[in-house]
Amino acid sequence: MSETPNHGLKELIQYIAEALVDDPSTVKVTSVESETSVILELHVCKEDVGKVIGKGGQTAKALRKILSAAATKHSKKSLLQIVE
Repeated sequence: MSETPNHGLKELIQYIAEALVDDPSTVKVTSVESETSVILELHVCKEDVGKVIGKGGQTAKALRKILSAAATKHSKKSLLQIVE
């Protein structure tokens, strides 16, 4: 069975975010995909937003770079939004 790029990217961000936060059960990733791009929304509880964003936004920047590299493999552009 072939995985859609959207599904794999969603699982990737979900896995990484769950490893970063104190309460992995609150992590939820939603996505919207077009022919050329993927938009992922990462939902975490209010207490864990800082852990996902990181000091000076470094963790969020790293998440976006990983997502971009994975999306490029599928010839897509990506956008990650972190939502409380």
